[in-house]
Amino acid sequence: MAGDSSNLDAAIESLLNVEKQMRLAGDVAGTRKAVIDIVELCYKAGAWKTLNDQIVLLSKRRGQVKQAITAMVQKAMEYIDLTPDMDTRIELIKTLSSVSAGKIYVEIERARLIKRLAKIKEEQGKIDEAADLMQEVAVETFGSMAKTEKIAFILEQVRLCLDRQDFVRAQILSRRISTRVFDADPSKEKKKPKEGDSIVQDAPAEIPSLLELKRIYYELMIRYYSHNNDYLEICRCYKAIYDIPAIKEDPAKWIPILRKICWYLVLAPHDPMQSSLLNATLEDKNLSEIPNFRNEYENEKLLGGALGAKTEEDLKLRIIEHNILVVSKYYSRITLKRIADLLCLSLQEAEKHLSDMVNSKSLIAKIDRPMGVVRFRTAQDSNGVLNSWATNLEKLLDLVEKSCHQIHKETMIHKAVLKA
Repeated sequence: MAGDSSNLDAAIESLLNVEKQMRLAGDVAGTRKAVIDIVELCYKAGAWKTLNDQIVLLSKRRGQVKQAITAMVQKAMEYIDLTPDMDTRIELIKTLSSVSAGKIYVEIERARLIKRLAKIKEEQGKIDEAADLMQEVAVETFGSMAKTEKIAFILEQVRLCLDRQDFVRAQILSRRISTRVFDADPSKEKKKPKEGDSIVQDAPAEIPSLLELKRIYYELMIRYYSHNNDYLEICRCYKAIYDIPAIKEDPAKWIPILRKICWYLVLAPHDPMQSSLLNATLEDKNLSEIPNFRNEYENEKLLGGALGAKTEEDLKLRIIEHNILVVSKYYSRITLKRIADLLCLSLQEAEKHLSDMVNSKSLIAKIDRPMGVVRFRTAQDSNGVLNSWATNLEKLLDLVEKSCHQIHKETMIHKAVLKA
């Protein structure tokens, strides 16, 4: 072993001299080759500690060329999966990560190293450490990284934040992805780089396609909105997944998603967006493919567990709100007692629900509490308000004109009487 170690040290020393000569001579290709030879020599000898030491040493040599450091990092990354044990693998990743830190020309390699290290930490059950590692990297600023790889990296950051129940940071990270990017046509985006632009690298083979990333993004957003019970946003996320061509082509995939769209639409509070989505869903021809969808509240999986009790309360509330809206369309004036009877509620509950709907601006009504009477009004758009104002002004001007005419008439009669 001692002989092998001395032979390795001698070979490394010889290559270091060659690397120095090439570097000082400004020979980029020669320096690059010498650096790669040193890395390969350490790997073939199985000297992993020596490999880490040489990587750090070579990166700190005076006047080291960028191409040599890039080649060294990329070559050493090939050996990560070939390490004999997990500790050696982690040490090599950490070494490469520290060497590439702060160097723009190896920023993509560092991001990939951090992602691998975070994956190892997650497998060890250290979710917090994995999330903290991933948040160190801001891939949205990397000009040469492929768009799909950027999105996949940010989605991994969001997922780890959700796993650690850090919903605020998950929302902040998710905003780094514009949803418009999922609707872009990849075939039309391939343009020749302009002079001075960085060349965009191809994404690794394991990175999902853009449509698959779209599905992952909305599934993560469903997890986030489920935390706040934001039913309308959850519905919109399922609608986006439903519109993916690969989902729409397979009934086994779109049927459960369409069921969830319907459920969350029913659970969402009434507002213009909810009405628009409701009408769009009702026009969907696929809705006829699930005729046995009614009366399946208890069987729907999304209503199980901890969400079940809250969802049941919200469903009852939506039914009450719907019934009040129906009453408001048929009555302009009705007693509070009659509303309570129609809704099967007490007077206090009926008044509370009416007040809540008025406060949320989903209903226009006034309650005369001493008389116990509710007056409903229909909402007017801007054109309706302007037309009513114009009509009132016209009536006012007519009255003014008639008044002036009567005053003039009386004045003339009075003058005639005085002359006589």
